Amino acid sequence: MTPQQIEAYVDAASAALDLPIAPEHRPGVLRYFALAADMAALTEAVALAPHDESALRFEPVAPGRHS
Repeated sequence: MTPQQIEAYVDAASAALDLPIAPEHRPGVLRYFALAADMAALTEAVALAPHDESALRFEPVAPGRHS
């Protein structure tokens, strides 16, 4: 996302949630949202196959043992 898109999104989300952002907090909120958007883009860039889906149940495995 571009800085302008991030600002527009944060402004729209803030208004929609009726959650005012104090002027002194705005730079940090924008910086954190940019970081979160970058992490989301990295995650979305990883191609997943059907076998990458989460398991239906969790079965703990002893350390060092691989199934």
